[in-house]
Amino acid sequence: MRNTLFLLMGMLFFAHTALGQFNEKPVLNIENKDKKFLNYGYFLGFNQYDFKFDYKADSGGVDDVLVDKSIGFNVGLIGEMRLHEFLDLRIEPGLHYNARNLVYTKFPEAESTPQNILREVKSTYINFPLLLKVSTKRFGNWKPFIIGGPSVSLNLGSNETNLDDNSSGTFRMKKWNYNYELGFGIDFYLEYFKFTPSIRGVFTLSDELVPDTDPNSRWTGNIDAMRTRGLFINFTFE
Repeated sequence: MRNTLFLLMGMLFFAHTALGQFNEKPVLNIENKDKKFLNYGYFLGFNQYDFKFDYKADSGGVDDVLVDKSIGFNVGLIGEMRLHEFLDLRIEPGLHYNARNLVYTKFPEAESTPQNILREVKSTYINFPLLLKVSTKRFGNWKPFIIGGPSVSLNLGSNETNLDDNSSGTFRMKKWNYNYELGFGIDFYLEYFKFTPSIRGVFTLSDELVPDTDPNSRWTGNIDAMRTRGLFINFTFE
């Protein structure tokens, strides 16, 4: 949480700095930037991923898993198609890296060894979102917007086809995930390019868990579904 607040403060600082460059009647920068049918750019940013667990009410084993979150990074490209003055269709293929630790809290004390209670989940997602960007009118050299749409993610570190499971210390997830994304941001029109800080949530719709071979596994037997929840803070340059 402390890291997330730090990132939010950083985004607000960038916004404040950019806004401070403009007075009430600014000279308009790159006036025709948004009038092009196609625009391109790239983004850099940070992420924090979490898991949402749904548990089986009538199963044994563990009934709670804690997620120790960390800050990861995002990098990718942007392609944008102008549909209307206030509406754009955008694709943002990108790479998202993050690591999460799962802590199983319900093992008996005698069995609470690091090998049993801790699983490190390193994920490298190749993300393919198709987003609709809805903007307000431009106010001088800045313009707020909201953005959202579906996305598909390929998890390169899923271990889905690995024959080992948690009994051997291997946590397995599905390779392909289906999500939706919602966010908002502000476009700042600088002298030579457009700079955009934004914040976005990603919510996985599909179950990502690959259960252990043993249906009564102490690690997965009690879990009905596991889905990613994530927060992105991106800085875009177009």
